[in-house]
Amino acid sequence: MHRATRRRLTVATALVTATTAAVAITSAAGASSGEQQARNAIKGGKAKNVILLIGDGMGDSEITLARDYTVGADGRLNMDRFPLTGAYTTYAVHADGTPDYVTDSAASGTGWATGVKTVNGRISKTPGTDKPVKTLLELAQKNGYATGDVTTAELTDATPAVLASHATDRSCQGPADMAKCPTDTIAAGGPGSIAEQEVNHKVDVLFGGGKQRFDQAVTDGRYKGLTVTEQAKKLGYQVVTDKASMKAAKSGKPVLGLFAPGNVPTEWTGKAAAVGGTDPQRCVTSNPNRPATTPSLADSATKAIELLEAKQKAGRSKQGFFLQIEGASIDKQDHAADPCGQIGETAAFDKAVKVARAYAAKHPDTLVVTTADHGHTSQIVPLEATPPGLSSTLVTDEGQQLKVNYSTNTPGQSQEHTGTEVRIAAQGPQAYRVLGVTNQTDLFTTVREALRLR
Repeated sequence: MHRATRRRLTVATALVTATTAAVAITSAAGASSGEQQARNAIKGGKAKNVILLIGDGMGDSEITLARDYTVGADGRLNMDRFPLTGAYTTYAVHADGTPDYVTDSAASGTGWATGVKTVNGRISKTPGTDKPVKTLLELAQKNGYATGDVTTAELTDATPAVLASHATDRSCQGPADMAKCPTDTIAAGGPGSIAEQEVNHKVDVLFGGGKQRFDQAVTDGRYKGLTVTEQAKKLGYQVVTDKASMKAAKSGKPVLGLFAPGNVPTEWTGKAAAVGGTDPQRCVTSNPNRPATTPSLADSATKAIELLEAKQKAGRSKQGFFLQIEGASIDKQDHAADPCGQIGETAAFDKAVKVARAYAAKHPDTLVVTTADHGHTSQIVPLEATPPGLSSTLVTDEGQQLKVNYSTNTPGQSQEHTGTEVRIAAQGPQAYRVLGVTNQTDLFTTVREALRLR
């Protein structure tokens, strides 16, 4: 055995031993099932499936806010119940490779999708030379896995885009949106817009919003004059637009779900934060602007898993599946300083986490990871605090008042991301890799090793 190999095995053995000991100590009060779950998670091996859940902008503050409001300060969300939890750093880079301490979703998504850090605004391309880099989804397809990409944003938004497209700028979502990507156009010999690339990749399941991008006409190439949706149909896609048609979709052909013209409307509503605060409010757990026919993120996750598993069972994929699920509007409502919208989207994401963990409970060869792409602005502050920016007072499900503050930008401007590290938690094969403080790009390696992608 090589010296380097022995050294890696020694380090890995020490990690497992130390972690198992820590679990035993913390579980001494009687949480034997939790201890066994953690012991099962501390293993290597190959995963048959990977489900990667991304809460966009879901830093620890956003998680804590949703927990306090919905299940109480001493309660636990589904995402709190993973046996192994760590943190990872989220910075982007400048073109010369030096750190840019606050990332956007394009650069952060590129980090885990490709293992390469890039400049803010870029989709799965290098920071200096603007060259495409292979993504986890592309590698999974090459290795015979079924693939899926589910979001509550437009399907062409940064986080879903990083898996199945390469673009100089994240704004190049449809054929009419290519102003910042002149070399990516089909006319210039490039791959086209993000929407065109996503359907050309033949991803087995694409669920989200963004119908307006797919309704744009292709300007050059083989599908010139058709809309991207018509292009998708030519490529064999079933196109679904609501909960009923999504549930009726059959395996055997890829499925494109377009559930809103833009982003999928939020689940909850309420008063946005304001200068000087708001009167204490309860969130409204509905949205009149969200059609009743809109599938929840948990609905979409359930159907995506069903379709991907069916492809494997039918022998149309040689392996299992790789699925990314994004709760996108946690971020978008944080930008808008809308605490109720934000909490509702976090709760909806947490239900998708429950779906993924329930599947993994029956299929322990599934690696499930939940994390965020970056931190965001919301902070829980004392009720007597008088923040200089926007704030709101909420009445939680425990009947207590809670004040949330948004002060990362001038009132009236979009609130900003933060450069903090964020949570990453996991269960299943290779889950131990999330322990400690890692880099966002290490998630690429975790998934690649779990699925043995080469």
